[in-house]
Amino acid sequence: MEPQRERAGRHLKKGRKRRRGPNMLVGAAEAMRARWELEESQPEAKKARLSTILFAENCEVTHEQLCELLKYAVLGNSNVSKPSWCQLFHQNQLNNVVVFVLQGMSQLHFYRFYMEFGFLRKAFTHKFRLPPPSSNFLADIIGLQKKQTTGDLSKMVEGSLPSSSSKVSISLQNDPIIQKYGSKKVGLTRCLLTKEEMKTFHFPLQGFPDCENFVPTKCHGSITDNSPLFGLNCEMCLTSKGRELTRISLVAEGGCCVMDELVKPDNKVLDYLTSFSGITKKILNPVTTKLKDVQRQLKALLPPDAVLVGHSLGLDLRALKMIHPYVIDTSLLYVREQGRRFKLKFLAKAILGKDIQCPDRLGHDATEDARTTLELARYFLKYGPKKIAELNLEALASHQELLAAGQGPRNTAEVVQQSNTSVLECLDLMGQKLLFLTREAETSELSSSRNCQTIKCLTNKEMRSKWTEMSTVYAGPFSKNCNLRAVKRLFKSFGPVRSMSLVLETHQPHLCIQYEVLEAAQLAIESLDGILVESTCIKVQRPVTELTLDSSTLVKELEQDSENRGTIYLSGVNQTFKEHLLQQSNIFLGLEAVILPKDLKSGKQKKYCFLKFKTFGSAQRALNILKGKDWKLKGRHALTPRHLHAWLRGIPPESRRTPGVRVIPPPSEQQALQVLKVDHPKIAAWRWGRKIGKLYHSLSPGTLCLILLPGTKSTHGSFSGLGLMGIKDEEESTTPKICS
Repeated sequence: MEPQRERAGRHLKKGRKRRRGPNMLVGAAEAMRARWELEESQPEAKKARLSTILFAENCEVTHEQLCELLKYAVLGNSNVSKPSWCQLFHQNQLNNVVVFVLQGMSQLHFYRFYMEFGFLRKAFTHKFRLPPPSSNFLADIIGLQKKQTTGDLSKMVEGSLPSSSSKVSISLQNDPIIQKYGSKKVGLTRCLLTKEEMKTFHFPLQGFPDCENFVPTKCHGSITDNSPLFGLNCEMCLTSKGRELTRISLVAEGGCCVMDELVKPDNKVLDYLTSFSGITKKILNPVTTKLKDVQRQLKALLPPDAVLVGHSLGLDLRALKMIHPYVIDTSLLYVREQGRRFKLKFLAKAILGKDIQCPDRLGHDATEDARTTLELARYFLKYGPKKIAELNLEALASHQELLAAGQGPRNTAEVVQQSNTSVLECLDLMGQKLLFLTREAETSELSSSRNCQTIKCLTNKEMRSKWTEMSTVYAGPFSKNCNLRAVKRLFKSFGPVRSMSLVLETHQPHLCIQYEVLEAAQLAIESLDGILVESTCIKVQRPVTELTLDSSTLVKELEQDSENRGTIYLSGVNQTFKEHLLQQSNIFLGLEAVILPKDLKSGKQKKYCFLKFKTFGSAQRALNILKGKDWKLKGRHALTPRHLHAWLRGIPPESRRTPGVRVIPPPSEQQALQVLKVDHPKIAAWRWGRKIGKLYHSLSPGTLCLILLPGTKSTHGSFSGLGLMGIKDEEESTTPKICS
């Protein structure tokens, strides 16, 4: 290796002077952080992208850390701190955030049905392990508030962004909605404004001096919780006599518009208020309908027990010059502190997740507004005051007002203290999307023990057994007088050996070698199968069991995995390998990361490593060089994603199954067909892969995508989840990084 170093030194003198980067030999993590900060400050940045290496212990990312990333992806550096476990460059270039949650799936499912997840393993370069799911996985990863059993009905924020302050608690007792309606669900009649409230908020009432010429709707039927609701919205203009009606929309339950009329004012129009009403002189010129026509039509349409729903409905009724006794006003239903009112546009977004009154339109759409008020009333009746209070609308509105004024919170602690918003609410505020795909309609519970029982591979032990048997090779026959020490040394040169034993039950001796990594076993098979050892041709192969029958196909697919495509495995590296590699990094174009595993007990560097390159071509060129006469290393393209390697490395000895043939009774044809029924996880995995592939291709470039398999809990135990992430069309860095 020394001559190669000298040549590299001369090459640097002759060539262009290389810019000095951070010292990666001392404090690799600190050097990477410095590089990240440098790249963040570059003015020519074009695309959002993720770092190659995830800084997570054993590649496991907690639910809180996921929440941390999602908040940063949505709000950016000005509002929250950067995630501690990965780096997202140029966050402001993200166009969308999309999260797919595959309910009832775990890391076991992904590798059990690896072939079926074809699109996911090829499209997403970043993979990490998730801990087994908690009681409410979704609440944890997006920071939704979860119920705590306490005497004062207080709510604790669980899974929210870590900060220097303690977790924020919200007392629902003090929420104005709870104070008015209580915490239990209420019926329609409880939401009606009382006569005193209508008087306080200036609704037109019979017998009042300013309502002498107003027309009553004649709706005096008996009101029940089943009475029909009608959404009402009016648009007005300014005339010489004040505000007058120009348009009325009435929407029945179910969203059907039963009345939508333009109205000609009786007096001279001074201002059409087009920016609000959308009405212009040209629109009203041909209109002949007058206020009295609309009043007559409305009286005919409304049944005796009709309940009108609107936003600031008193103004609409005054524009109509009509009196109606049964009303629900959404600006008062969703009670706000200090007598203030939420805007309809805000409630539509925060409660219903819909955009109305968009700035690119000319004025408001009266029918859309009427339909929205109706939906808001139905939502309140369906979910109750408690659900509304948990959304913390006051904090959301305050946060939105700060953002609109360009005075966003300064740091993470302020975000939590001022707004206590979940990731979902942050996405709503920023116009982003959070998409959940689940196998059940109810997304608050991700218990999937029933699904786990339908698959063959039920335990971590069996899944790890598959990898163990694939990492095991049998070699032989050897002559009885062969140099076994030299043979063992030969097999150890391909990678770390977990165990090596002599098989004497055969006519001639064989060796059983169990490697720590799949790459070492595959390399031994490819290099030694069919060679002559002391004049004897040996065969090197895996044991034949039901777990290794598809090993050849699986190995080919693993090579095509997006995380493995540009990664190579090397065996025979020594303690100075990293130093030599960095000194000659100019000949390894596209090198992004050096992964140097350490012994879990001693902490010493192992004699193998992984090098990650930007492209498959760069990886292949580097592999040819490193296997050459100057470096004399053994290697091949990687097969094991880093997160899985970290998981498999910790297999306790008692969970390893002795390789060998397992004989099980063959299932009947009917039983075999039953296994592949429609709801079998294998079919579900195939369908998930296809669905996500279609959705992914429809996304715009610059979309951060996370695929989350939450893990499962069942009577057989808890199983870790798996996360995959990437940015569509992301531009990867070519900066080498070191990770031990």
